[in-house]
Amino acid sequence: MDWGMKNRLAQVIKSDGHCLFMPIDHGYFQGPTRRLEKPGETVEPLLPYCDALFVTRGVLRSSIDPEKSKPIILRVSGGTSVIGKDLANEGITTSMEEAIRLNVSAVGISIFVGSDYERESLLNLSKLVDEGEAYGIPVMAVTAVGKELKKRDARYLALSCRIAAELGAKIVKTYWCEDFEKVVDGCPVPVVMAGGPKTETELEVFEFVYDGIQKGAIGVNLGRNVWQNDHPVAMIRALRSIIHEDAIPKEANELFNEIKEGEA
Repeated sequence: MDWGMKNRLAQVIKSDGHCLFMPIDHGYFQGPTRRLEKPGETVEPLLPYCDALFVTRGVLRSSIDPEKSKPIILRVSGGTSVIGKDLANEGITTSMEEAIRLNVSAVGISIFVGSDYERESLLNLSKLVDEGEAYGIPVMAVTAVGKELKKRDARYLALSCRIAAELGAKIVKTYWCEDFEKVVDGCPVPVVMAGGPKTETELEVFEFVYDGIQKGAIGVNLGRNVWQNDHPVAMIRALRSIIHEDAIPKEANELFNEIKEGEA
């Protein structure tokens, strides 16, 4: 692996081998998202505690202070919306030259295995990997399921993650599921966990994150379960304690409540 590729990966994956990515790219397909209407204001108090931001070029330029940012993973796929016919019909929306211009640490693209647009999304990933290798920029593949939440099982996610790795992704973002070790064990590159819709309790989040880390994930790419929480700083600090400080869910929950009470 070339020095530039290694250096960029080291920017997003910390020296302990773990990571806490903060995605704020939701607007690229669902428009103004609750509590992300003003992304710059939402993310500002969370920046000290995340390891990298996952964001589109438009929000990066308009809302993120270049002098106070964290490493950037640039969302470079899109072209569909929640009111369109099929979320899986994505294309590459941002060139590698643009990624270089924005000085990003990595780029991210969704793949839709098993959808009508499986081939197109996988070839998009392959093309992006070719360009990333040419410039030393790692690619994170996102195993998207669109609106078909039933696909979040170990068999499907293991298939999707392995294909992403086979095509050259350096990191794969996927969902936690039962038997999550089957997903991680079959993927020869680092796996990070997505959050999905906001959960009912904070402890639920801490439990699945802890379980995923124990089963081999290197970290998370959580958005809504952090910034849609009434106490987002407490939430991200508690998650960080699991990812970087070996806390168990009970300890993370206690830390969350302690910080939350201090904010009152």
